[in-house]
Parts: sequence; structure tokens; C-alpha cells
Amino acid sequence: MGEIAAHNAAVAAPQVTALLAALGRRSIVLVGMMGAGKSSIGRRLAQRLCLGFVDADAEIEAAAGMTIAEIFARDGESYFRSGEARVIARLLEQGPQVLATGGGAFMNGETRASISQKGISVWLKADFEVLMRRVKRRSADRPMLQGDPAERVRHLMDERYPVYAEADTMVMSRDVPHETIVNEIVTELARKLDVAVPAPITVVEATP
Repeated sequence: MGEIAAHNAAVAAPQVTALLAALGRRSIVLVGMMGAGKSSIGRRLAQRLCLGFVDADAEIEAAAGMTIAEIFARDGESYFRSGEARVIARLLEQGPQVLATGGGAFMNGETRASISQKGISVWLKADFEVLMRRVKRRSADRPMLQGDPAERVRHLMDERYPVYAEADTMVMSRDVPHETIVNEIVTELARKLDVAVPAPITVVEATP
């Protein structure tokens, strides 16, 4: 761990002790659309709470030895979703941690039930314009955006947002510093777990 990361962890740890105790063995599970920032925010949230971070999509790719796009192309979405559910079920046994899930994972009823039992779910909600700015550069690599990306994003938002709303809490993902979103997630988690809200942490930046 670098000096800056070590400093931030040392500052954060005393303030989140009660939150971690209330969390117990449960994982903090980030759900939401592709482009919502689940991985980038998740890594910073994990650092803030001194927890491990796991990206379910990365775990799936490592296990398969293929990219998600390649799995979709070779085996289809149904096959991928079955494997995704198994991987997330396995990861939920390894908490506490911060777990970033793929955009379609929370649509599986069994996965939602497992997350409810073994985790605290946080929906990173993002507006259409924000999602499009973030995904348009890599839309060719995203199987769920083949065709007209804008049309697909709107369709997926209509389909998924009512289900994402079943998450334990929600934080808006938007174009602000990541630490702002992390602070908001920590606040929502503290309220959900009925513990004192930790004071916001300002990340110490490296001196040029």
C-alpha cells in the first residue's frame, strides 16, 4: 500500500469501526447499469472501509479464460447468466467485501435473494446522459449494447430500473469526484445499518 493509501486507511479505520461491526460477514454489493461506476467507485469504497474489492465480471472472465463478449458470442446470454449467478453466489460466501456486479446480475431473482440474505445492496443510479458519455467509447465491447447503443441503454433502463429500485439503498452516480460518491454511500450504509454516520473523508492528494 502506498503512503497516500496508507494514510487514508489509517484515518478512515477508526471512523468506520461501528459500521463494519454492524455489517458483520455481509458484503456491500453495488448494482446498476454498465457505466454507473460500480468498479471505479467500488475500489475506492473498499479502500475507505478497509475491505477487499471484487469485480464479479472480472471473476467470470478469469474463470472462463474468455472475455464476457466472447462468452456471449460463443454460448449466448442464457449460458452467461447461469454462470454469473453461480459466481456471485460463491463470492457472497466470502464477505465482508465490496462486490461490484454486472448490469444484469440483479435481474435474477435468486441472485437478488442471495444478496438480500448475505449482503447490503447499493444501487448506483445514473441518468441516461451520464451513462451514454461513459459507455459510448466502449460500446463495441459490451454485448448488451449491440445495435443502436442509445436505444439499447434506454430499453435497459426501462427494464432494469424498477428492479434496481429493490436494492437496500440508492446513490446517484454523476460526474463529481469519486470520493463524493463514496462519502454518500458510506452515509447511506450507516443509516441503513443504524450506526453513527462517519465524518466525510477528504482524500490526501500527492504533492506535485
